[in-house]
Amino acid sequence: MDSDLNKYLAAQERDYAGALAEMRSGRKRGHWIWYVFPQIAGLGMSSTSVHYAIEDLEQASRYFKHPVLGKRLVEIAAAILAVEGKTANEIMGSPDDLKLRSSMTLFSMVTNGDPVFQEVLNKYFDGKPDQKTIEILNK
Repeated sequence: MDSDLNKYLAAQERDYAGALAEMRSGRKRGHWIWYVFPQIAGLGMSSTSVHYAIEDLEQASRYFKHPVLGKRLVEIAAAILAVEGKTANEIMGSPDDLKLRSSMTLFSMVTNGDPVFQEVLNKYFDGKPDQKTIEILNK
């Protein structure tokens, strides 16, 4: 098990089931975005955001390939995709809708990733990825 991924597992242990239930109900209420939908380092500036930021595409790939973290990410992204009649902002609130977009952008770029990440971008963000995430990854 990758030691740098343990922090996500530990945080999700207490919050993942609730996060999934919230997404299935169509409205985020808890404070778990950072470790359920992590983003690339360099976007968020809060201590929590920095702590849970994904360092690079290689770490994102390991996160996705992790037997628990990857499965959960696909599962909760699919739950969001199943919500009908709401915008990302209505589901996630602000600024968590932007964090969702950046996380889906990051994981859509993982080689041999799951199409659900691009499908979330297609449905809620007109197929447009987060440009800041792409800029950071292209540095």
